[in-house]
Amino acid sequence: MAHGFVLDPTTARADDITSPGPDAGPLAGKVIGIRVDQMWRAWDWISEIWADEFRKAGAADVKFWRSCGRSGEEGERMDRELKAFLASIDIAVVGLANCGSCTGWTVHDALAAAATGLPTTAIATANFEEFSKTIAKRGGRSGLRVHVLPYPLNERFREEVDPVGREHFQKLIVTMGAEIDAQNRAAA
Repeated sequence: MAHGFVLDPTTARADDITSPGPDAGPLAGKVIGIRVDQMWRAWDWISEIWADEFRKAGAADVKFWRSCGRSGEEGERMDRELKAFLASIDIAVVGLANCGSCTGWTVHDALAAAATGLPTTAIATANFEEFSKTIAKRGGRSGLRVHVLPYPLNERFREEVDPVGREHFQKLIVTMGAEIDAQNRAAA
């Protein structure tokens, strides 16, 4: 009789990092990096609103990096660009987890940012929150911060999406463990 082994896909990694990593802390003077992709127009709109709010809150700069093809030569170029982007920022906001592969790459890039020691928050829509957390756990960082936006989002018109972005900015600040000083709070 042959014997086989059944692997438990639900087991936890021995090297899992359950901490969310460092808080973003005071935003004043920091460079905030927002990772966008080529799929979700609603995420572009929300990230533009958040960039304006980060600037009002005293951020020194907001930089964007757009993820594109991730295989072959283009994938190698994207990997180099991501590393350079992460080296140029103080805080990472990475989105958007809104489908299977987009969730995988969002978490991949968020884990890369967190591995450098950056305060990092992944952005997911409600339908992909648990998947984001599962992938983060599989990647060895179950404590990854995940901020959740409503779903569906991309199917909405801009006049419906912009209020979501504005409504979620203060909630994002909490998720990030960020602080806005009193002078900049009035502007934001």
